[in-house]
Amino acid sequence: MDLRVAAYAVIVDEGDRLLLAHWNEGRRGAWTMPGGGLEPGEEPERAARREVREETGYKVAIEQLLGIHSRVIPPGRRLMPGVTEPLHTLRIVYRARVIGGRLRNEADGSTDRAEWFPLSEVPSLQRVKLVDIALEMAGLA
Repeated sequence: MDLRVAAYAVIVDEGDRLLLAHWNEGRRGAWTMPGGGLEPGEEPERAARREVREETGYKVAIEQLLGIHSRVIPPGRRLMPGVTEPLHTLRIVYRARVIGGRLRNEADGSTDRAEWFPLSEVPSLQRVKLVDIALEMAGLA
């Protein structure tokens, strides 16, 4: 079984807008929480800060651990063709706030843009399930 550990951030501004990144890998694009996989030996909070900066241009402060979501994806549901092992994903979700930087799109990454969305519009977006999971952890669902 393969294992992927990743860290994500729920970032809501004063106008009740949620920061999302547009994921462009896989069968179709969808909005996701900014964040991604830990590098070997990397602390999860540091990974969340690094990934948010890479995907959105913002520097963030981690405020609170919201939870950890565990999921096992069977081989046939994985995005990589020819994979024979299931994937166990551990997704560490934090609440964070912007402390610097400016909005910009990631170049040559697994996301191709970042945007702010009013929380009321999020249910109508094409999004990955992690968005709903993270919003529930943050008490915003």
